[in-house]
Amino acid sequence: MTDVRLERYFPISADALFEWVTRPDRLGQWFGTEWVDMVEHDINFTRKGPWRAVMIARDGGQRFKVTGHVTHLRPPHSVGFTWAWHDDTDTRGPESHVTFTVQAQEEGAVLIIDHRDLPGDEAAKQHEQGWTSTLRRLEQALQAFLTKGD
Repeated sequence: MTDVRLERYFPISADALFEWVTRPDRLGQWFGTEWVDMVEHDINFTRKGPWRAVMIARDGGQRFKVTGHVTHLRPPHSVGFTWAWHDDTDTRGPESHVTFTVQAQEEGAVLIIDHRDLPGDEAAKQHEQGWTSTLRRLEQALQAFLTKGD
């Protein structure tokens, strides 16, 4: 099994960042890569339980479905959840585990994404690219929020 770890600094408080990575209304603004649109979801990382997201690729309409279960919630520090892609027949693939950890920093906070138990190096590479793109979407959503408020 292979793991991916990414860290990003954001110029907002740790409490505010934790809301952005757990609340359904916030997650809906950024969750997913830059090359997909989320068309339906039941993502609520403020409580333990199941979650799901369906995304459509912007360049051709390929459909992606991912599901999991929130396994732990330690506000305002971390949330963990399982992760598994579904294939074209809606068969759930190998399960891995993701943890979002928020750490306060001077004048901001750091988000750490640990994605563990990926089934090999190629899956890790793809997930690292995906999470990197997703973090850019979070950064853009936060910039828009900080510019105009919400």
